[in-house]
Amino acid sequence: MTASGLPQSAAPLHTGSHDLPVSAELSRFMAESWAPSTLPDSARVPAHAVTPARRARLSARFPGERLIVPAGELTVRSNDCDHRFRPHSAYAWLTGLTGEDQAGGVLVMEPSGPHGHEAVLYVRPRSPRVEGDEEFYRDRRYGEFWVGRRPDLAEAERLTGIRCAHLDTLGSPTGRSAAADPELAAALSELRLVKDAWEVEQLQLAVDHTTAGFEDVVRALPRALAHPRGERWIEGVFGLRARAEGNGTGYETIAASGAHACVLHWIRNDGRLHRDDLLLLDAGVETDSLYTADITRTLPLSGRFSPVQRQVYELVLAAQDAGIAALRPGARFRDFHRAAMGVISEGLAEWGVLKDARGDLHRRYTLCGSGHMLGLDVHDCASARAETYLDGVLEEGQVLTVEPGLYLQPDDETLPAELRGIGVRIEDDLVVTAEGARLMSAALPRTVAGIEEWMGTLLDARA
Repeated sequence: MTASGLPQSAAPLHTGSHDLPVSAELSRFMAESWAPSTLPDSARVPAHAVTPARRARLSARFPGERLIVPAGELTVRSNDCDHRFRPHSAYAWLTGLTGEDQAGGVLVMEPSGPHGHEAVLYVRPRSPRVEGDEEFYRDRRYGEFWVGRRPDLAEAERLTGIRCAHLDTLGSPTGRSAAADPELAAALSELRLVKDAWEVEQLQLAVDHTTAGFEDVVRALPRALAHPRGERWIEGVFGLRARAEGNGTGYETIAASGAHACVLHWIRNDGRLHRDDLLLLDAGVETDSLYTADITRTLPLSGRFSPVQRQVYELVLAAQDAGIAALRPGARFRDFHRAAMGVISEGLAEWGVLKDARGDLHRRYTLCGSGHMLGLDVHDCASARAETYLDGVLEEGQVLTVEPGLYLQPDDETLPAELRGIGVRIEDDLVVTAEGARLMSAALPRTVAGIEEWMGTLLDARA
């Protein structure tokens, strides 16, 4: 029976308004003569070895309580077309399942014994190819011939190491749901604050692919400069790398040239590129395991910084250096932001933009914080309580970004004319170590000289 009380064979199909009806003869014919096709017995999700410990940690936080962690549902983009599905990060972290076929899946942690839980995974299994069940060839949302194969229940159990049951048998369980219970949502974020070794490897892979994507972008600059929507060209070039190497981009790519760089989340990316401007590129590849990088470089489209561009860039770089130097176990999370903003404030005062470096007036030109946790979400662990994250202390194994910026709006009359319309952000990904922090994105140059040499080498090689 389905959750609605209908037999599986009578469950409504997701078909298009223009689909033709199916005759009884065709229905019988479609159910005949299919060769067996099973997943290899050795197939496992890549995180198979590490998910049991994650579930055990969650279990210990909520003894005796039923915990419900949904993957999420498909969302309509337009009429009968859905947005591409990505399972909820907590579901992926606990199960290792990351594919688009997880829409509707639910992990239930059933209390078992005085303190523990048994994990039961409710999934929509592969539909049988039998007469009377037309889903596999007619259903546009879930049919195998429309969107691809799903594992059957036995295969799902082997893949995950979790007991699996048909989604239609779930009903409406009571308990704490990650979709509605703030305490459970906070716990699931806090458990992910410190990354295990496998997660750090996945994040490094995401960073390495992102580095390659930035190199692709520099090589593509001559064509992008010639295109009336050069920002979109840049977005497309990076997106190709992200889809070829991973699941796609971890967030919408920001390809902001000129004054567009002063808009923090510029994702329209519809502008032309001009050789005298800077390009702020904020982009990250998301791996198939759903871990994402988050890197920003601000590049001179001519290959060389002008004197005023260099002036702004080097102040932001000095701020980032100060922020990175503040990272160490036991330091407060906010320390690196304060260190970076101290440098920015002093620089703005030296330029005469601010009367002095005291107070928070520098925020007119910086607008936001200087970094965040990174992992399965680009802004990872966002539901964690303030005392464990924003007001907490850094621990070895945490991965975060350091990304100070200056956004000098084109119509800001507090600024000298030559500074207006310049936006610079420098963002790198780091893992906290026993000694301080390791720069995961060190393969991408950060200094003015390093960027100019790197761009020149890539463009010369292309020629």
